[in-house]
Amino acid sequence: MGKIYNYIFEAKLKNQKLLAILIDPDKVAVESISVLTEKIKQSPATHIFVGGSSFDGHHLDEIIIELKSEIKLPILLFPGNPSQISAEADGILFLMLLSGRNPDYLVEHQINAVPILEKTKLEIISTGYILIESGSETAVERVSKTKPLSKTNAEYVAQTAKAGELIGNKVIYLEAGSGAQNAVPIEIIKEVSNRISAPLIVGGGIRSKKQIDEAYAAGADLVVIGTAFENDLNFFG
Repeated sequence: MGKIYNYIFEAKLKNQKLLAILIDPDKVAVESISVLTEKIKQSPATHIFVGGSSFDGHHLDEIIIELKSEIKLPILLFPGNPSQISAEADGILFLMLLSGRNPDYLVEHQINAVPILEKTKLEIISTGYILIESGSETAVERVSKTKPLSKTNAEYVAQTAKAGELIGNKVIYLEAGSGAQNAVPIEIIKEVSNRISAPLIVGGGIRSKKQIDEAYAAGADLVVIGTAFENDLNFFG
């Protein structure tokens, strides 16, 4: 595997917790990135994720070029569809929506992405993506036309995560959804963490440092903060 994945996997083995700031290109103007990167530098972030459920890909290259000129953290694409692929990033979470049964998000988008990816040097990280019920319809649910898994059935979520790992996913990503009312329940994080050996990413609905620490304690290897940071660039003080 590549350098970015090896870093994440080795951090898991050492119990070193990681943090990603998720940037939605729909909500960021190129000319305002300096303010954003200055706050990211002051945070404990180890990675930057870039992507959104409905973003159409315009000015994505420019955003990433500007980010890379001001900050040295690895930038990973977190794409909703193939139009959100940029050769300017360092890598891509190659997502398989394990929680849904829409073939477009299980394999069709991935197939369509191949000709684009083959022209880049992106590090490709196979990622099992699992959407968890969070109290309201999220953008992921609406765009993918799939239902999230129940937040009360930790065993089934863990089985789904393990199936993804057995299929070959190198990372499992538990997602409550952007702006979710509720974060992924601690019981689900624990159950999944105990069942898999792959690094576990957890995001969506996390609004406080306390919630970040709770996710870490439950077994998350990398926590993702998006909306909370967008709304308060001083989130980390």
